[in-house]
Amino acid sequence: MSDAAAHAGAFSALPLAPELLANLDSLGYHAMTPIQAASLPATLAGRDLIAQAKTGSGKTAAFGLGLLSRLERDSFRVQALVLCPTRELADQVAGELRRLARTLANVKVLTLCGGAPFGPQLASLAHGAHIVVGTPGRVEEHLRKGSLDLGGLASLVLDEADRMLDMGFQATLEAIVAATPASRQTLLFSATGLQGAGAEALRPIAAALLRDPLEVALTETHDETSIRQHFHRVADEAARLPALCRLLRHHRPESSVVFCNTKRETQELAEALNREGFSALALHGDLEQRDRDRLLVLFANKSVSILVATDVAARGLDIEALDAVFNYQLARDLAVHVHRVGRTGRAGGSGVACTLVAEAEAYRLERLADFLGEVLDTEPLPSPRDTAPLVPAMATLQLGSGKKQKLRPGDILGALTGEGGIAGDQVGKIKVMQNSAYVAVRREVAKPALAKLEGDKLKGRSVRVRRVSR
Repeated sequence: MSDAAAHAGAFSALPLAPELLANLDSLGYHAMTPIQAASLPATLAGRDLIAQAKTGSGKTAAFGLGLLSRLERDSFRVQALVLCPTRELADQVAGELRRLARTLANVKVLTLCGGAPFGPQLASLAHGAHIVVGTPGRVEEHLRKGSLDLGGLASLVLDEADRMLDMGFQATLEAIVAATPASRQTLLFSATGLQGAGAEALRPIAAALLRDPLEVALTETHDETSIRQHFHRVADEAARLPALCRLLRHHRPESSVVFCNTKRETQELAEALNREGFSALALHGDLEQRDRDRLLVLFANKSVSILVATDVAARGLDIEALDAVFNYQLARDLAVHVHRVGRTGRAGGSGVACTLVAEAEAYRLERLADFLGEVLDTEPLPSPRDTAPLVPAMATLQLGSGKKQKLRPGDILGALTGEGGIAGDQVGKIKVMQNSAYVAVRREVAKPALAKLEGDKLKGRSVRVRRVSR
């Protein structure tokens, strides 16, 4: 197969197993994205690769199909390792790999991340795995303890490689690479790639790890058809909150992220927005993993409208159908601005990105214009509206049982919609975790839904239930 055939756009042009092609068709993956068309032929041919593409471009399938095609499924040794900077990105990648592999028999994808108990990971490793997806710290810990063997590794993927370097993982990455065979295939994927703050550190790492790599740099940014960018002047720091409230009331996004530059600002701004009648939560690096998981569930299931976040949320979070992004301040790193904006308008959708610019930031706006190669004009704030803040459509209930107690989503749905319960279309997303579960229900039926779960037994036992959203 020629590269020209692959660029024709169809997955069927690739030398993929019939089961994989059938599954791609059932998932609605008919035409390759640009990063997939540019990288998959080389990946399938066994070449090393360094690839850059914007957020939401289909990078996981671009390397995932290559990993799955090379697996020896009869051998339960670790044959592929995907390293990610955050637990959220690792969970997202592992979930997508499992979806891509669902028609292949006996493929085991294991996630190894910090913030999760060590014991269950040891037990899973003891039973073998084909693909491990993990964060550098936890993967290195398993290597040191002898619970992870990478001696049979065929493929190594560094996803968001520049971000891992930014987070200080260079020595950890080097220790992990030292435990892998020199004959492995190595793939580096990054949203900034060879531009931005991570490029200087990334080049020597790439030179050391990769052999004659194909370099793919898709530098296109989101265009006006997918994301409408607006820049608004504010007089001073005190003017930022009223300006943001006006923008939220004007655009009325069902789900939005507001980016701040510091952890303290996220907490203060979320509290201020809640006082103004909005529904907001703060996401930053000081949260316990349990609180972080709960917060992200509430946001994903539409029980909270606004996530106020530091740039730890700019990558790796699986946020679907995000209507708008608001930059409370311009990002300090120009490439980070592109990532922030790229959280909306994904996968063919459309979105709005609004950035507040104080007089003291004017020079930074000029630098951003040079970086993007565009003219960035500021515009007045929209006219004030007396419209009340948008109230989230859903409420979330938390149950005190989960996977360990053999609880399944169907058990929760059945209990809610059984005799005397609520209608099935009033139930939203259900997320079952190790020792707890979350279910979203329409806000107007939250009380009867709570009473139904409290009054009924699940798996033959009573389960604690509480409402965890406002």
